Amino acid sequence: MLYNKSNVGGKNGGFEEKIGNDHPFLSSWKDKIMKSFHEVDEELEGDASIESYCSGTTTVSILRKGEHLIISNLGDSRAVLCTRDDKDQLISEQLTVDLKPNLPGEMERIKSCQGRVLAMDKEPNVYRIWMPDEDCPGLAMSRAFGDFCLKDFGLISTPDVTYRKLTQRDEFVILATDGIWDVLSNNEAVHIVASTKKRSLAAKLLVDQAVRAWRYKYPSAKIDDCAVICLFFKRPRHLLTKSISEVTEPSLNHTEVGEHSYNGNAITDDGLDTVLNCKVEESPETAPNGGDRLDSATHRPRKRRSEKKIEQVGEW
Repeated sequence: MLYNKSNVGGKNGGFEEKIGNDHPFLSSWKDKIMKSFHEVDEELEGDASIESYCSGTTTVSILRKGEHLIISNLGDSRAVLCTRDDKDQLISEQLTVDLKPNLPGEMERIKSCQGRVLAMDKEPNVYRIWMPDEDCPGLAMSRAFGDFCLKDFGLISTPDVTYRKLTQRDEFVILATDGIWDVLSNNEAVHIVASTKKRSLAAKLLVDQAVRAWRYKYPSAKIDDCAVICLFFKRPRHLLTKSISEVTEPSLNHTEVGEHSYNGNAITDDGLDTVLNCKVEESPETAPNGGDRLDSATHRPRKRRSEKKIEQVGEW
């Protein structure tokens, strides 16, 4: 059962009540989670040792207590659940929404703050946030920690929070950055993890398969950040009888993967970069993550209208 309290469309990033509004577990944690996220952002802004004016991060987290899950999402990382259908087959269920600037409510909020949402001619399907009068930084997500150059122009650190009650059919959940989802589908990721005989290696295996897929699909591109956490709900048992090569054959074609060279210094030209140009005082080159931001001509002072902060939410 999924209770969605997201207002991925809300002008202020608030919550539009859909179902499960009065669920006590969600109600008891929602305000704490939102407050903690804003506090983290404030602390990041105040830490002069971290360059966060034109640099930032997404986050996706799960708070679990017994059969209750609260999922908090900021940006375009993703939580994907592995569960079973009526035929006892493993299937994927996406628990979060990728918070992109072209989502109607997100775009409305950004434009109301004088930010711009535009796609470039060379990547017409990738919408980015731009400052009102400058072609920078070109951030391809609508919520994030950091990236304070855009916090006055519609980028927020308010998470999208949802609730799910676990059932006996649910096996595990994958939390991963967009570098995974750019090259693997939800179902592929679920089957890769399910095919792993040793749970402690599941996250590493998924990252390895994503890296292979990047090198095969985009051989001249810089590989985007690939980070994974797997949370299993039941005692260990082998979930799939197929080998990993069988599971991923349709999309990865491992034989061909090894035949492609990989240039780690190449600039991505496939429209998968989170930011395009972020030229700060120390370095005129594109952002080290492959160009998540477009262009910020100089290192500007950390002054802007007040935003709120965050604290890390745990699990037990």
